[in-house]
Amino acid sequence: MKILKTVVSALLVLSVTAIQAQKIKVTNGDLSFLKGQSEVLLEYDYSEMAVGKFDKEEDYVNKKVAEYNEAEAGRGDTWKGNWESDREGRYHPKFEELLNNYTAKANCNFDQTNIKAKYTLILKTTFTEPGFNIGIVKKDAMIHVEVKFVETANNDNVLAVITMTNVPGRGMGNDYDAGYRIQESYAKCGKSLGAFLVKKAFK
Repeated sequence: MKILKTVVSALLVLSVTAIQAQKIKVTNGDLSFLKGQSEVLLEYDYSEMAVGKFDKEEDYVNKKVAEYNEAEAGRGDTWKGNWESDREGRYHPKFEELLNNYTAKANCNFDQTNIKAKYTLILKTTFTEPGFNIGIVKKDAMIHVEVKFVETANNDNVLAVITMTNVPGRGMGNDYDAGYRIQESYAKCGKSLGAFLVKKAFK
C-alpha cells in the first residue's frame, strides 16, 4: 500500500509538471523587419544553459559522466559524446524542419548556411529538462529558449527578442532515450515559433 501511494504521489507531481503551459512572447523590439525577407541565417547558443537542478550545464555533465563511468568504464564518456553530438545530429535538424514547414508559407527560409542573409536568428537555449522514463513513471523533457534577431553584419544590433518557456518534449511510446525526448522539444519549438512568425511577422 505504501509503495502504491508513493507511485500515485509521483504521478500526480509529474502530471502537474506536464500541464505547465508553453508560453511565447515578444519581449523586446518588433518583428516588422522580417516582412519581405526570403532567408534568415540560423545560429545556436548553449553558453549559459541550466540543466535540470543544475545552474550550469558543465556541472550536470560532469555528474552524469562520473555516475555512468562508475557503473561501467567508458559509458560516461560515450554518454557525453552523444549529449554534445545530438545538437547537430538531432535537435537542430528537427527545429529547422518544423520551423521551415511554417515559414515556407511566407517564402522565407531559415538555415545555418544562409550566410548572405541580412538578418540572423540566434536560438539560445537557457534551460533544458531532460526528463525521464522508467516505465511506470515518466517526465517529459522541456526547454526554455530565447530567440534573438540581430543584423548579420552587426550582431550587437538586436532587432527583436522572443522568449519561449515550457516547450515540451514528449515521445510516442517508449521514449526512454533523453536525446529523443529533447529532440521533440526542439521540434515543438520550431513548430510553435514558425506558426508565431507567420502570424505576427509575415502578414
